[in-house]
Amino acid sequence: MTEDDPGAGVASDGDARITAFWQAARARVGFGKLETVLGGGPLDVVPPPSFAFGDTPELADELLDLVLRGRKTATSTAMAELERAGETGPKVGDVSIVLDSTGEPRALIRTTRTHVVAFGEVDAEYAAAEGEGDLSLESWRADHELYWRRVLGDDAFSIDMPILAEQFELVYPVEGATPPVD
Repeated sequence: MTEDDPGAGVASDGDARITAFWQAARARVGFGKLETVLGGGPLDVVPPPSFAFGDTPELADELLDLVLRGRKTATSTAMAELERAGETGPKVGDVSIVLDSTGEPRALIRTTRTHVVAFGEVDAEYAAAEGEGDLSLESWRADHELYWRRVLGDDAFSIDMPILAEQFELVYPVEGATPPVD
């Protein structure tokens, strides 16, 4: 669904767990290959943004599981959420660390496409890419309307509400992969 804090225990970007995860995962995004010749850069050392999906611990773990199983390859964020947080949202090529409900880093995703669309204009293909419920557009609309009414308030939700539709790929871990050794 969106990048919200599902509760206490979510780690900050400076957390040792996130740093360790990033050190293991960064080779998957091509960082670290030239550092022996050119020296390391800030992107090699500083982990990318981290977040947990949803607004509850249960939802965070449920959506993360869908990502790890390859069923969830898209997410939506209401533009109002981004505006409230003073953020613009991810851009194509950005990487993010996905946390579980306890703040443990579990996945690295890379944004492959973004576009802004009205809630009522989301199509069935995109709804299925979100991987939730029964994968239908009807299920997507019902679940997301409830979510955004809960998060933004009833007055802020409308069928014309703009959302940032983000598609992504799971970069790390991938099924059967072992962490690279530094």
